[in-house]
Amino acid sequence: MNILEKTNFKNLGEKYVGKVRDVYNQDDKVILISTDRYSAFDRNLALIPRKGQVLTQVSKFWFENTKDIVQNHVIDFPDPNVVVGKKCAVLPVEMVVRGYITGVTGTALWILYQKGQRDFGDFVLPDGMKKNQKLDQPVLTPTTKFEAHDRPLTSKIILEEKIMVPEVWQKVSEITLKLFARGQELALERGLILVDTKYEFGLNEDGEVMLIDEIHTPDSSRYWQANSYKERIEQGLEPENFDKEFLRLWFKEHCDPYKDKILPPAPAEMVAELSRRYVQICEQITGVPFVAETGDIEKRIENNLKKYEI
Repeated sequence: MNILEKTNFKNLGEKYVGKVRDVYNQDDKVILISTDRYSAFDRNLALIPRKGQVLTQVSKFWFENTKDIVQNHVIDFPDPNVVVGKKCAVLPVEMVVRGYITGVTGTALWILYQKGQRDFGDFVLPDGMKKNQKLDQPVLTPTTKFEAHDRPLTSKIILEEKIMVPEVWQKVSEITLKLFARGQELALERGLILVDTKYEFGLNEDGEVMLIDEIHTPDSSRYWQANSYKERIEQGLEPENFDKEFLRLWFKEHCDPYKDKILPPAPAEMVAELSRRYVQICEQITGVPFVAETGDIEKRIENNLKKYEI
């Protein structure tokens, strides 16, 4: 099966390599190419066929269905794996929004709550909450974007440290909650619960807020199946979710992914299953049958981006 590990185009501008995307910077635009890389533990663990195409197609759906709320950076989708966006000044905060109390990492709302934290700066949670319970209203838990390790932020920290000016912070907060409400509404129509997500914003040349990067993809968002949620919670089970963690956990069990120089290859059946799950969630969100692009992906992208060469 054809997969895209990386790109190396010479005439598209300065290249930056992210966890999943190869980004080419030009004077007035950025070209974001989604690869099939699967990252965790600050390194690439595997290549998942069709993942890059899924991320781009899901973002395309959501960009088109939220542009009445906030303008986005999209100029063009010249290829199934590519978005060309307007260049802007990226704001140094990732806007994380949560509709449920859940999670397993050290910074997860549920883990902090279990440890006794109730006051989270901009909101206070009551005693007696259970894991995976819906919050009375969505909450913002922003983090820093450009620091070595993401640092939790509150509106007080953001304003005191002058990370954002008050009017931009206010606007971005309002837009974030509107985007999340739209996301939850449309997801539910498709049988999904949008549990939590993150957004990135920038300012255009006129100082206006613009949504950038990606939106509501299965990499940036947590989704649960809506029809089984209530029953599973009542039975004390975890919600039925889009789960990409099983591959990450396999690596954790079979090596030390932080220290080992060479990692074992991901099991082929796990890679195939994760690819299937990405395609399934793409179809459920967009409502359109997924058509896997065939042939040499890198060559196809190169041809589709000829008009953007400099």
